[in-house]
Amino acid sequence: MTALRLSVENLLASPNEAALAEQIAEHLRMTTGRGASPSEARSWQRSLPLLARDLADAGLRRVEVLVEYKLPLTSKRADVVLAGVHPRTGEDSYVVVELKQWSRAEPSDQGEHLVIVEGMPGRETLHPAEQVRRYCEYMCDFLGVLKDRPNSVHGAAYLHNAMDLDVDGLGERVRDERSRLFTKQRRGEFHKYLRERLADKPGAEAADRLLSSPVAPSKQLMAHAATEIREREQFTLLDEQQVAYELVMRAVDRARRDDFKQVVIVTGGPGSGKSVIALSLLGELYRQSRTALHATGSQSFTQTMRRYPGRGSTRIKNLFMYFNSFTSAEQNSLDVLICDEAHRIRETSTNRFTPAAKRNGRSQLDELMAAARVPVFLLDEHQVVRPGEIGTVQVIEQYARSRGYAVNRVSLDEQFRCGGSRKYEQWVLRLLGLDGGGPVAWDGDNDFQVRLARSPQELEAALHAKPGTARMTAGYCWPWSDPRSDDSLVNDVVIGDWSRPWNVKKERAVGDAPPSMLWATEPSGFGQVGCVYTAQGFEYDWSGVIIGPDLSVSDGKLVTVRKENRDPAFKSQKAVSDDDFDQLARNVYKVLLTRGMRGTVIYAVDPGLRDFLAELIPA
Repeated sequence: MTALRLSVENLLASPNEAALAEQIAEHLRMTTGRGASPSEARSWQRSLPLLARDLADAGLRRVEVLVEYKLPLTSKRADVVLAGVHPRTGEDSYVVVELKQWSRAEPSDQGEHLVIVEGMPGRETLHPAEQVRRYCEYMCDFLGVLKDRPNSVHGAAYLHNAMDLDVDGLGERVRDERSRLFTKQRRGEFHKYLRERLADKPGAEAADRLLSSPVAPSKQLMAHAATEIREREQFTLLDEQQVAYELVMRAVDRARRDDFKQVVIVTGGPGSGKSVIALSLLGELYRQSRTALHATGSQSFTQTMRRYPGRGSTRIKNLFMYFNSFTSAEQNSLDVLICDEAHRIRETSTNRFTPAAKRNGRSQLDELMAAARVPVFLLDEHQVVRPGEIGTVQVIEQYARSRGYAVNRVSLDEQFRCGGSRKYEQWVLRLLGLDGGGPVAWDGDNDFQVRLARSPQELEAALHAKPGTARMTAGYCWPWSDPRSDDSLVNDVVIGDWSRPWNVKKERAVGDAPPSMLWATEPSGFGQVGCVYTAQGFEYDWSGVIIGPDLSVSDGKLVTVRKENRDPAFKSQKAVSDDDFDQLARNVYKVLLTRGMRGTVIYAVDPGLRDFLAELIPA
């Protein structure tokens, strides 16, 4: 379940606050696989009984209280959603409430929506009213039950330990009815606000409809890039995403005003919103007529970005570049350079095929940092998958500081792909030995499906039966042929009597198969098997992953088998040591296994690994 359901009477009748906190903590353990922190437990003990008394005093004892409500397709949780009946319309009505125990807070000069909280020195956080407003907006974007009824969702931040003077200035930044802010001094106004949106009638049915709502199709990153860049509307950025966005925008203002360079590093796991931040930044900078470019090291990703927002506008298409496009860029010629997928930054922009006259001896990182006053790097260190890729926080930060540049880091500690299932991402990391503890059994997640296929035929059939988008990927363990003379693809991926072609190698379609950069986004891409180089950076609803024979199992742990790998990048043992191959191969499967938003179907070629996975993944 996406929330713990309680009634006002339940909360009022709870024997003690510690027992209530343990009940919520157990719910989190069951649904997310993680325990509660001491600060979370304290918050529940102090805030929820107080909210229950407020509801009772407001005459709203029959509304349904959804505690720790999980936003769809993300790990983010709203503190409370109150579900009930609107007193005037009789329709379902919902109030999202963020409960803050803050005693003192003040606006930050680092960003419009940022605040500084007493007891949290040196760290900006999102204004609570803006936080709850974005939660309301996000729910309306993703929940089918709210699609045509956006006015049924309201939001409030309740700072129940603070007087008005303790949070002076915060109330001035409230934008609308989804971002109201109340202090303990305004408890009566809070009761009135609730009574105007909720009647004293049973809210169970409204809660049922919210919790069982189908998740509506999300705003696809590529399809909405044109709107994002050309118009004012932005993607909904949540919490750390908005913090990262505002820190970059403020750095741009300061860098121009004070004539200095600042580097911003944004880290996050698969689907944590790095590219959404990148597009939001690019759109706002474009509207402000600032000089800004977006760059990646992925041809597939860059070409797709160019294709969607670039229709009818050469200027917009030209905003999307490659990391090796800046070998001769003038120093600080840009206000901002947004380096998306920065884990793919390479040692140099040249290679052995580059004419000697064009080799400048500079590192690619130096070229990228020199090109803009504010270079922004968005990366996931577990997605370094090729030899020569150096995009890690340590390397980027050390180089920036060696040049005397200021560095600001933001961690997107929540993630949106994999249905928002941090539990699944952690399971993958442990399975592949990328996190401590070793493989563990998959014991389920209501928001994400994991299934083991007994054959590639079963894997493909399972994906065919799923609604939404789906793709098959595999480790690079089979040859990759050029198209035949009759413009057809060779079925290179052969497993028993099942065979399929790899995705197209180049930038032109082959028969019905799309060019490589559109494999992940065009419907006709389903018929081919994608590799890590075409899948990285993309997402689809359902992911089918064929684990090739380059991964096996020994003594309860996964081991890599180099001789079974066919990737030319790993061919030379002199260039790529066995230890480096082991790390890179594990990262490859981490990328492949975390492309799906709703579920993953896995087939392992190695019989031993297949049996091992069967013990971990229930039928």
